[in-house]
Amino acid sequence: MTYVSADRVSGPSRRAALAGLVGGAGAAVLAGCTSRGAKPANAPTPSGARSPQAQAGDPTPGAMTLFKDPAFNFNGLLALGGSGAGSAEVGEVLTAVNAINKAGLSSQTYVETFRKLGDQLMEPPEGSKPDDQTTRFRALRAAQYYGQALFFVLGSDDPGSEEDLYKAGRGAWDKFCDLCDPAPVKANVPYGRTPLPVWFFRPDPSNTRRPTVILTNGSDGQNVDMWTYGVPAALERGWNALVYDGPGQGQLLFVDQVVFTPTWEKVVGPLVDWLSKRSDVDASKIGLTGLSMAGDLAPRAAAFEDRIAALVAMPGCVDPWLGFPAEIRQILTPSKEETNEIWNKEVVPQLPPDAAATMKKRIEPFSIPAMLAAREGKMFTDFYTPARLIQSLKITDVVPRIKMPTLVLDYEDEQFYPGQPQQMFDALTAPKDYVKLTAAQGAQLHCSPMAPQLHCEVVFDWLQGTLG
Repeated sequence: MTYVSADRVSGPSRRAALAGLVGGAGAAVLAGCTSRGAKPANAPTPSGARSPQAQAGDPTPGAMTLFKDPAFNFNGLLALGGSGAGSAEVGEVLTAVNAINKAGLSSQTYVETFRKLGDQLMEPPEGSKPDDQTTRFRALRAAQYYGQALFFVLGSDDPGSEEDLYKAGRGAWDKFCDLCDPAPVKANVPYGRTPLPVWFFRPDPSNTRRPTVILTNGSDGQNVDMWTYGVPAALERGWNALVYDGPGQGQLLFVDQVVFTPTWEKVVGPLVDWLSKRSDVDASKIGLTGLSMAGDLAPRAAAFEDRIAALVAMPGCVDPWLGFPAEIRQILTPSKEETNEIWNKEVVPQLPPDAAATMKKRIEPFSIPAMLAAREGKMFTDFYTPARLIQSLKITDVVPRIKMPTLVLDYEDEQFYPGQPQQMFDALTAPKDYVKLTAAQGAQLHCSPMAPQLHCEVVFDWLQGTLG
């Protein structure tokens, strides 16, 4: 980490940093540590802006470019990719894309279009009486589209609707789950003062002991993403799958107001406790996956939770702070007072609305005051505290402690954590494998948004081979 004081960074160089934020670096900020399971972060960058990786060669050529803006495009591709798991419909997504482009791409048009689509799907289809299967999968798709709207709502005309929009998506997800056969077991697992909501999916309701995978979401992801990236793949192989909201995610963030923690083993430990007491779980065969920024969280947990039998990092991430452009990282100094003075007096006044919305989205999972300010249309004033929390997620020193077999995924044109999967793989001392998904497979970009089925094949073939 390079610290730069206010005395050393003059006005012209600071302006250069801001130019980086709203240009190429701004695209990187926007895409950032996500989750949608890694999703990228929010709000638009200037139309046509490209990430540093995209400058070397377009990672989304031809029909893969739904929107000219790479952040919106990444989210659109994530929605489109969910079609294979039933969590989207190709025609619905492409129709929404056309409507947004016709209206003029912005956070507002994106939110309006996808929220309306979610609302429509929560109602019966026109001219028919839907059975439970129709209602079920309409609700799943609605959860996807509400999640799409939620991702950009802080940059819209109504940022204060964020919690209501989250609840709409959560309601759609729960409706889908209630209509599954068998329905997942819903529970609240003790964790500090705020329990963790969990959804435990099983192939059938028998007491047969089965391998189980704990699916960990990233930053800004929703439960529907864990369906796309693992639940059906687990069930089809006779595995159980556990979906949960941890600190900084879903209910814990948007409703309970609990931010991310660097000690993720304290999150996973209670989940393993809960699973181990169940008669339908083989406690010796519990796998753990981490999507997007959870490619940092899950390995951290596995380093200190030896009951995990196999680990998958998707992708490997050892330092989420490096997912922010250097121009942003340079704002942080050893002094809280100095840092916040730079932020509030030199940076914020020059941020255009799109870059400001980007920073609000990127920071909210790490700062409740930042989230609440953003809902009021205001910029947060304390940059230092959330920045230091993000820094604390660095796991370079603990990766060698991991003892269970580990699969590290990487992606061609990885735009959030380039180089970090290889760094994690090299640091591992446990049995390990490395797989890079490529553009030749249509699986490029962070978390392979256009190829989640291929992604699941790689992950679950490895888990099946490792745990049996």
